[in-house]
Amino acid sequence: MKVSIGVSNRHVHLKKEHLDILFGEGYVLQKRNDLNQPGQFAAVETVTIKTSKSNIDNVRILGPLRDYTQVEISMTDAYKLGLNPPVRESGDLNGSSPITIIGPKGEINLEEGCIIATRHIHLTKKQAELYGLEGKKSVSVKLNGEKGGIINNVSLKVSRRDLAYFELHLDTDDANAHLVKSGDIGEIL
Repeated sequence: MKVSIGVSNRHVHLKKEHLDILFGEGYVLQKRNDLNQPGQFAAVETVTIKTSKSNIDNVRILGPLRDYTQVEISMTDAYKLGLNPPVRESGDLNGSSPITIIGPKGEINLEEGCIIATRHIHLTKKQAELYGLEGKKSVSVKLNGEKGGIINNVSLKVSRRDLAYFELHLDTDDANAHLVKSGDIGEIL
């Protein structure tokens, strides 16, 4: 079964309290563009993420606001920052890496909050049933092309709100290793 690929670069999800610290009380994120996932968008705003070793500027904020603040990076970013973050599902922040987020009005020092996101496929409950994926936690996906291969441990993220764009999300390290880009097609095995 075919699945569209979406490549996800480093980014930040913020809760309201942290947005206010970084950009000023009552600040509202400005939408740059919609993402494929319903209701989600890339904001105009960017921040700097920092550790005692290094920093990365112009890290995009994704909206809408969440109940938690999270930084998602690749392993390449982690090497630069001197971190060893766990590979996790979004929102699973217990024991994750510390990081500082710097905005134009302030900064936040997170004791936990930096992860490498799992490879995952977004889908609805109906799609899981239709494609025979109901009850499965993960799958393998074949990536085609000059440096194609099979990636394992791809989690299935079934939408609780039954809104999802059927898409495989890879970080830039996975995508670059296989020379795939957003819009390419993979095959669920």
